[in-house]
Amino acid sequence: MNKMLPALACIAATATGLAARVHAELPGMRGTQHIGITVPDVDDAVDFLVDVMGCQSFFSFGPFGPFEDDWMTRNLNVNPRAVIETITMVRCGNGPALEVFKYSSPDQNTELPRNSDIGGHHIAFYVDDIDEATQYLRDNGVQVLESPHELTGTGLEGMEWVYFLAPWGMQMEIVSAPDGIIDERQNNRKLWDPRSDS
Repeated sequence: MNKMLPALACIAATATGLAARVHAELPGMRGTQHIGITVPDVDDAVDFLVDVMGCQSFFSFGPFGPFEDDWMTRNLNVNPRAVIETITMVRCGNGPALEVFKYSSPDQNTELPRNSDIGGHHIAFYVDDIDEATQYLRDNGVQVLESPHELTGTGLEGMEWVYFLAPWGMQMEIVSAPDGIIDERQNNRKLWDPRSDS
């Protein structure tokens, strides 16, 4: 009978219109270790991340492939003849590493997805002063979209943001919330913040 209690609670919550959430946890999960991005030229991308964004380049390795079997498909879900030409590991401040890839593949799509496309993505960097950082990007020839905006009326109220484009066209963002966001104050919880260990 006890084994049925979680299922009954879920049914009851659904029936009453409440959002039923089951808490699961990947064993031993500590957080985001790295984010992988594929670029047309690793050297150019790393130069931008280091020289403009202020990241630190660690090491490079590769190539992987080409393989005669379907190793690339089985392990990486890419074309079996795809080749990873090089990978460079980069760290940007207090955050997850970036694993910067250069692939070649017979079926490679060279069009970058927009945020509205399935698989769309962006990377956001936290800055202390968003106006100063925005001007710095512009002064360094980076295409900044519009000007910083506030996120009022959401759980992120207190944060300002603005998008910019990396030289290879990837969408990136800078954000700043010097006094935190409203959700943290109202609910006594914190999203991860690069200014602290929590």
